[in-house]
Formats: sequence, C-alpha cells, structure tokens
Amino acid sequence: MMGRQDAGQAPLFYAFNLEDHVPASHMLRGIDRFLDLSELHQHLAPHYSHTGRPSVDPALLIRMLIVGYCFGIRSERRLCEEVHLNLAYRWFCRLGLEDAVPDHSTFSKNRHGRFRDNDTLRFVFEKVLDRCLAEGLVGGEGFAIDASVIKADANRQKGVPGIEATWDRESPLARPVREYLEALDDAETPHRTPKNVSTTDPASQWTAAPGGAAFYAYSTNYLIDVKAGVIVDVEATPAYRSDEVDATKTMIDRVEQRFDLSPTRLIGDTAYGTAEMLGWMVDEKQIEPHVPVWDKTERSDGTLSRSDFEWRAEDNEYRCPADKALRSDRRKFTVPRSGVTKADTIIYRASASDCVSCPLKERCCPNTPNRKIARQVNESARDVARQIAKTEAYARSRRHRKKVEMLFAHLKRILKLDRLRLRGLKGARDEFLLAATAQNLRRMAVWLMPKGTEPAMATAF
Repeated sequence: MMGRQDAGQAPLFYAFNLEDHVPASHMLRGIDRFLDLSELHQHLAPHYSHTGRPSVDPALLIRMLIVGYCFGIRSERRLCEEVHLNLAYRWFCRLGLEDAVPDHSTFSKNRHGRFRDNDTLRFVFEKVLDRCLAEGLVGGEGFAIDASVIKADANRQKGVPGIEATWDRESPLARPVREYLEALDDAETPHRTPKNVSTTDPASQWTAAPGGAAFYAYSTNYLIDVKAGVIVDVEATPAYRSDEVDATKTMIDRVEQRFDLSPTRLIGDTAYGTAEMLGWMVDEKQIEPHVPVWDKTERSDGTLSRSDFEWRAEDNEYRCPADKALRSDRRKFTVPRSGVTKADTIIYRASASDCVSCPLKERCCPNTPNRKIARQVNESARDVARQIAKTEAYARSRRHRKKVEMLFAHLKRILKLDRLRLRGLKGARDEFLLAATAQNLRRMAVWLMPKGTEPAMATAF
C-alpha cells in the first residue's frame, strides 16, 4: 500500500548529535584527523588585544577556508551559506546546530590583517606538511618542480602600456596598487618595464595563452616530493619565466632551512635547464639535475655543431674534427680581460691559419675566417645534466614529473582555482597556500584513512 508522511504535532525536544550524521567515509573525517590547529592561537596571540569583546575564533575561520578550498567553493559569501546548511561542514568547523556562522566580511578583515601580517596561512601549510612528514609520505630523495599559470582577477580591457603606467601617490590607492608600489620601492634590482600593466592588479603579468587571447595572470610554483606527490612548498610569482625559475631556489632553500630536507635529484622541464640554474644545482647544492638542458647550439643548416667538437678539460680547449685546437687565449679587444662575456660565456677560437687550409672549412665556418665556440661558464654542470639524461633513472624521473601536472589539473578542475579572487601578489600567495594545504590534506585523507573507508574516499582525489 502507498505510504503517507504523517504531519502530526512536532516533538518539543530533539536529541540530535552531528557526529552520528557524518558518514565514516566522508572526506572531512580524514581531513579532520590530520589537521592540527592546536598551536594556532599561540601563533596569533601577539595580534590580539587582551581586553575587549572576544573575536571570532581564528581556528574556525581557517577550518571554513579549508572547507572552501577542499570542495571548490570559491565565494566566501557562498561558503558561509554552505557551512550554515551542510551538517558535515558544521561538524568539521566545530559548530553546533544553533551556532551562528561568521559573516563573510570577517574573512576579508582577517586575511588582509592578522593572517597576512603574521604569515598565518604559511604557518598552517607547514603544520600540515609536518604531519605529512610524520606519516612517512615524504621521502626527501627526489623533488619535482613546475609552474602553472592562473588568471588574475583583472579585466584584460583595463590595462595600459607599461611605459604609460602612473599612479598619483598622493590620493588614496587600492590595496593591490599600494602593495605593488611598495614592492617597487623596496626592490634591490631595477624593475623591468612590462608590456602591459593592469590598473586594478598591476603586479599581475600580461601573458599569452597558447592559441588564445592574452590575459593578466600569476604563476603558482609547486615543489613536490615524488614519493606520494606531497607539496613541500609553493610560491606565487608573476607569470614570467625567469621569476618562476628563481622561485625554485627560494623554495629549495626554504625547505632545507625549515625541514632539513635536501633532495638528491630535482626533476623539471626545459625551463629549468638554463646554464645558471644547472650550475646552482650541481655546484652549489650538489643536486642531480634531472632536467633537459636548454641548448640552442645545435645547427640545422648542415654545418658542424658544437657537439661535433671534443672538449678537453685538462688542456682547457676544444678539438675540432680535424684535430685542431680552439683556445680561449685568442681574445679580441671586444672581450673583457677576464675572458667572460656579458652572456656568461667564454669564447674559444681556432687559428685562422688552421681554418683557411682545412678541408672541412665549408662544413665548419663557411662565412667566417675561423671557427669560434661560446662555452658557458657553467658548461660543466650542463655536461652533468646531459650525462644524467642518458640513464634509466632519468627516464623514471620523466614519469614522476607527471605528478606535478596532475596536481595542477586537480587544482583547476576539482578545486576550481582557474582564476584568482584576491588581487595582488600577496593575495595570489594566500590563495595558492590555501589550495596547496587543501591538496595535502586530501592526499593524507585518501592515503592514510582506515582500509574500510578508502574505496569511498578514493574518488575524491
């Protein structure tokens, strides 16, 4: 028979326990197990007064932000609504059925104030990373590095050419503009003039997407441990190649200083295979570069390339296929006395008398009187990378590098972070730190939850 719902008198009292209504396989149970905010209050204590009305608990704000970034809730206004309605979110945030949810404006005040002044979001990220280390998810032997472009919250139509970008410092300025000008004033090196500057987020970089229109963007730089794909550091930079490469040094040094982690190999794409970067890895950090060498010396016109010449380190010279020497002491007046050019190269030249009578001249230097080779000052490090590229370990590293790309795909498609909501480099840094924290928490929840709950949670990452 067909049943009907009774609409009788509602009971006066309810016995309701949130704990009983959150499934054991829910993602938030795993995240709650591995999230420890016990030291957060002590970390923020200097930024709160000892008197006055009690504030919203900062741990509640952090938990709500983690919910938003874990489940792709990009709007803080919508996040407050979801926490108000969702029982699992209330349970994770330690809110009872009748507890009020903080107003969405509270997040802005804390993000741009106490949290940013005290670097709270990095503190939370590193606490989560500490737990990853304690659970054995970080091997510390192999790291992988990569960057991904994220659109800034800046209209591509609201921009001016870089040489025309000016601001009236006497009038009130928006926070992203003020932070941008302060960074320019504090910079130790001259600022390069960008092609286009956004009037709303000037720190963002004008960049062209492959096959699409240009836009303003930032880059999120991930340094991951290849054992389980845990993010060991993250850095925000403008979407500019040299800034992305420089961020690698910052992250490697920071992880070594704070966690005593120093990898034996670093995996990256060709962008990290410049001579300077390889020299830093090999000579300064003693890290094996599992990186393709950025090399444009190979010729495609049929003439001899530099690889056809033999380098003899003991004699500090190259030997051509005709067994003639190319030396660096045959300097011209345009080369500095040190022998190193502005491009950080040393020029090795053959003798004009050797070349003029050489039967290979038409294949070697048909348009010049003698052959010359520009050798990078870090060429020995480049040679190390070339030798590593021939090994089986390098082939395995190429496969491990996909773990970074998978994290970026997860970041944009599942966590919905394909466009920033906060402006300025500091805003980008906050968003990237929260997203990386959420990804590490989800990783632990999937990998380390009890066996009976794994199948239900595996689809979440």
